[in-house]
Amino acid sequence: MKRIITISLILALSLSYSACGQKAEKKKSPKATTSQKVKGKGAYYTGKYRNLFLENGHSLQEIRAKNETAFQQLFHGDSASQAIYFDAGRNVNGPMAYVSDVLHNDVRSEGISYGLMIAVQMDKKAEFDAIWNWAMNYMYISKPEHPSEGYFAWSLERDGTPNAETAAPDGEEYMVMSLYFASNRWGDGKGIYDYKAWADKILTAMRHHPIKRGKTKFGLRVVGPMVEEDKFMIRFVPDSGSWNFSDPSYHLPAFYDLWALWGPEADREFWVKAATTSRDFFLKTTNPKTGLAPDYANFDGTPHTTRSNQRSGNFSFDARRTQMNWAVDWAWWRKDQREVELSNRLQSFFASEGVDTYGMEYSLEGKKLNPGHAKGLVATNAVVSLAADHALSKDFCEALWNTPVPSEFNERYYDGLLYLMGMLHCSGEFKIWGPSDAGRR
Repeated sequence: MKRIITISLILALSLSYSACGQKAEKKKSPKATTSQKVKGKGAYYTGKYRNLFLENGHSLQEIRAKNETAFQQLFHGDSASQAIYFDAGRNVNGPMAYVSDVLHNDVRSEGISYGLMIAVQMDKKAEFDAIWNWAMNYMYISKPEHPSEGYFAWSLERDGTPNAETAAPDGEEYMVMSLYFASNRWGDGKGIYDYKAWADKILTAMRHHPIKRGKTKFGLRVVGPMVEEDKFMIRFVPDSGSWNFSDPSYHLPAFYDLWALWGPEADREFWVKAATTSRDFFLKTTNPKTGLAPDYANFDGTPHTTRSNQRSGNFSFDARRTQMNWAVDWAWWRKDQREVELSNRLQSFFASEGVDTYGMEYSLEGKKLNPGHAKGLVATNAVVSLAADHALSKDFCEALWNTPVPSEFNERYYDGLLYLMGMLHCSGEFKIWGPSDAGRR
């Protein structure tokens, strides 16, 4: 998601740390080990999900209560001091609601998609349908003449007025996966609630969107596919001028392998190759000593700094999701042993900084740029324990367990969503809902 917003759209981020992007050491990605080809051990094959909190000695009752408490606070807590989910009336399709970045007072495709994923994982169908209804009513661009037709505007005011009329792929990626899971868990409805049909439609647009030039509220734009076709890689954004690089935190091989099984048949081979590409990309883009990834990266993995985001070559706000992506990929598929080595490397770095005191932004080489201790980063570092195989992994899980639900104004949205997803991952409650699960609550 475009985390740096121009003044003409909405308020600038309240915390802005400027740091020069430094090029990561040039390195060759290690060849895949034979364990990359070993199947049958990940959750996709076994149906078993590790409960890291249970392994640390917490009871199932405590764990489930903690997850539900976090959901209730973030979705149904006090609107002034806790909630990021807000009811927004009704239309012909039923109730509507949105997830808001309360700090910037807007609604983002990232937050909508994370809200959908949390709802389907926690069997909250009413909230899922309300969020999806709002997104389709306000965020989805359906006009044939619009250059972003078939995509979701990445930022809107809370009343649905666009702050942008182009898309950010992380939103579409999580929407697609959430819709497939909803279809498989609850079954399909009609219209916008025909979840699988919409997942197929959005996924097709992500790859096959034509390059279109047209008018938007903010001037002429040229918009194309969300993927770099010949590189089998997700782009940073699909609009011209910023589509020639990627964002490591958008790489979701755990999802891509499912799309290769469930998505439109014509595109399945592409997603197989995209999953392999992303697993290689994690090694190319992370520092060989710290395991830290940059916010933005070129297609060869080297850091990419933009004029609008001078910290994008560092480990910053977007990048904290990258380690969650590779850890979940290992937990679900176990195709690449290098993800275990990478997890050990990253947690060892943060342990050296102090499990309870490490900062929130770093150069890739490990220089601390922001001393704050972010709850969202605590969460994603705990998720890394799904793949790490050293003793330190328990400490990172316990750090998340001891972290309160984010409630501060500047952390409720982004940190809150990562916190709740991290809790679900670490408790074994973030699951693959497959076609055989249709109708099972």
